[in-house]
Amino acid sequence: MLRDVAKREKKRRKSMKITQKDMAERTGMSLGSIKRFEQTGEISFHSLLKIAFVLDCLDDFDQMFAQKYYRSAEEVLRERRR
Repeated sequence: MLRDVAKREKKRRKSMKITQKDMAERTGMSLGSIKRFEQTGEISFHSLLKIAFVLDCLDDFDQMFAQKYYRSAEEVLRERRR
């Protein structure tokens, strides 16, 4: 998953014609951090949000962990009846 996210970020960055150096400058991150993220997928959440902001993807995080967790089908059915 880490590398998949990094691959999608890189693809979007390139489609927007933003270089790694530009990304580093726009996010306030080091060029090494940008390169490491794109190679390994490893990055802090805070830095990932900075990148998402530059790539106009912050809304992608809006629903993270927002979906309710159900322990059984009965819970789902009860919820739907309300």
